Amino acid sequence: MKKTNTAQGNGIAPDKAQRLLVLPFRKSLEISFKSIQARFFRSLITTTTLVLAISFFSFVMVGTNAANGLLSTGEREYRQALVKSGYDLEPDQVTVGSSPKQRWIAILSLLVCVVGIVNAHLMAVTERFREIGTMKCLGALDRFVMRLFILEAGMQGLAGSLVGALAGAFFALASFGLRFGSPALTHLNWGDILGSVGMAVGGGILLSLLGVMYPAWIASRMQPVEAMRVEH
Repeated sequence: MKKTNTAQGNGIAPDKAQRLLVLPFRKSLEISFKSIQARFFRSLITTTTLVLAISFFSFVMVGTNAANGLLSTGEREYRQALVKSGYDLEPDQVTVGSSPKQRWIAILSLLVCVVGIVNAHLMAVTERFREIGTMKCLGALDRFVMRLFILEAGMQGLAGSLVGALAGAFFALASFGLRFGSPALTHLNWGDILGSVGMAVGGGILLSLLGVMYPAWIASRMQPVEAMRVEH
């Protein structure tokens, strides 16, 4: 029987592949969640890396929002307090921006985070040779295997980004409250704060998905016979 290009690597006829391999999205989500549970400590390390990077990113952005809240009052004493705290403000400047040093540190932390995610998922692929080989022998298509890795990274990214963004925002507001007192919190623009937290969460999820793309591609292209032949 003639086989399609998608099924050729798995040695499965198109009609059989269609019958056996198309699983509901909910089932794929369940398999991915159970895989995270089975490798909880490795997943925790990967997620912690993301939490630290995103928390710093959120801390910088929310800190900038808090400084802009003070500056928007137009009070001279608040401007002087910000200058004493290390902010470089021109006499006619009405908004505060993050310093080049802060931006470079944030970018480097995010890059290190992506490298850590790629490394963790590559190790996960190595550990799961037999699992992937078994799924492929049972008829799993390349896109199904890739979907499992992407779902796992998405769940880790959502959890890690949410915790990191909220932790960074909390410490930024607490730091401003300690340095400038209650006015630092009463003049906040909560819309900007929520926007910064949302941006941090979205950025973390994106980083997690980018970090898993190459390992997921490696796993999806794995030949079932080679995977089953690996000895641990």
